[in-house]
Amino acid sequence: MSKQDVFDVSIIGAGPSGAIAASLLMQKGWSVCLIEREHFPRFSIGESLLPHCMEMLEQANMLEALLSNAEKLGFQYKNGAAFHRAGKDCHFDFVKKFTEGPGTTYQVKRAEFDKLLADEAQKQGAEIRYGHTVTDFSSDESGTLLSVDGPQGNYQVKAKFTLDASGFGRVLPRLLNLEKDSVLTNRKAVFTHFKDNMSETSAGKDFDRNKILITVHPTKADVWYWLIPFSDGTASIGVVGEQHYFCNEDGSELALEDVLNKYIHEDANLSTLLAKAEMIAPVRTIGGYSADVTSLHGQNFALLGNAGEFLDPVFSSGVTIAMHSAMLAADVVDKQLAGQAVDWQENFTVPLTKGIETFKHFVMAWYETSLQEVIFFSDEDTQVKPMICSILAGYAWDENNPYVKNTKRRLNVLADICQAEKDGVTTEHETQT
Repeated sequence: MSKQDVFDVSIIGAGPSGAIAASLLMQKGWSVCLIEREHFPRFSIGESLLPHCMEMLEQANMLEALLSNAEKLGFQYKNGAAFHRAGKDCHFDFVKKFTEGPGTTYQVKRAEFDKLLADEAQKQGAEIRYGHTVTDFSSDESGTLLSVDGPQGNYQVKAKFTLDASGFGRVLPRLLNLEKDSVLTNRKAVFTHFKDNMSETSAGKDFDRNKILITVHPTKADVWYWLIPFSDGTASIGVVGEQHYFCNEDGSELALEDVLNKYIHEDANLSTLLAKAEMIAPVRTIGGYSADVTSLHGQNFALLGNAGEFLDPVFSSGVTIAMHSAMLAADVVDKQLAGQAVDWQENFTVPLTKGIETFKHFVMAWYETSLQEVIFFSDEDTQVKPMICSILAGYAWDENNPYVKNTKRRLNVLADICQAEKDGVTTEHETQT
């Protein structure tokens, strides 16, 4: 085995979680090699970042690169989220959140964003091998061994520890039989990019490009759309629902472009906003994306981001969870490699899962529509709104927030209060519901 194939840490995947983990580990003096199947730039979904991401980009010494390149790359400044349902609008200003920390971020084209982070990791000293595929994995007390298929043939990478940042590729869960079904209903997303031309429509002139727009279908409460504008006049647009919503009456699948156009035209607000939009990319789809694993760690390895668990795109939590997992894992890996005793369950899985569970309850309450009622009922002057806003901004690990500490119970109580007040029943709206 050649010297260059021995590293302190090997990372599968060079997306955001892999790049950030690499940077944080190199800051501690460890050598890192990332094995990436694709060649960057490459397309990916997950284009609307949450403000919590900015904290982790700063820790990885990558924030300045984002700020200085955002305009050139067409990234859109983002300060909140807007919601629309059957003619009613509401919005959340992330600056007015309960939790301290950044209140703004960007909506990014993932091909360019992921390459930007990977390039920064390389500048900091990481070795990235593009176009290389991990085919096997083994570990023992001394470390890990990756079998890799590269352009010049098969070879192996030895490391003291391996992080799986392979995203939807889920390399180690597949190789080690760690996959298990998610508790979430599997849905399908159909999406593409448009030149939106919204400035040419009367409705579009008033559209706030600084916010992602989440629209509930006017008659199907469990179907929703995203509209993510970019600063160059383009936008990412998608519709999400269960598989049967995208089929003909006989069960046969509709053409993807027909699906997207059909659903856009079924919502009056979106149809008006996008009246002059021009499709500029192929319509894509991803289905069955909700996933889980039996364990997030094992002998000298751990799973980051989507390689471990992916929920649903509705609250744009995927990249945030990926980055947060990278931050937690890098800290534990550093301590382990330095010879300290570590507890991966208590120091990685438990704290990471807390935020994931918070997001998960939000996702489930959204599709059950109770969270939709909360969102569309909320007023600017309520003391609860900043707490909900914090989670929508990605701060799902702040246990000072009552809606993180007891997410399910508090959401249920709040939904009952909103419904009662909507029905005209007098209630005492407690801040600490």
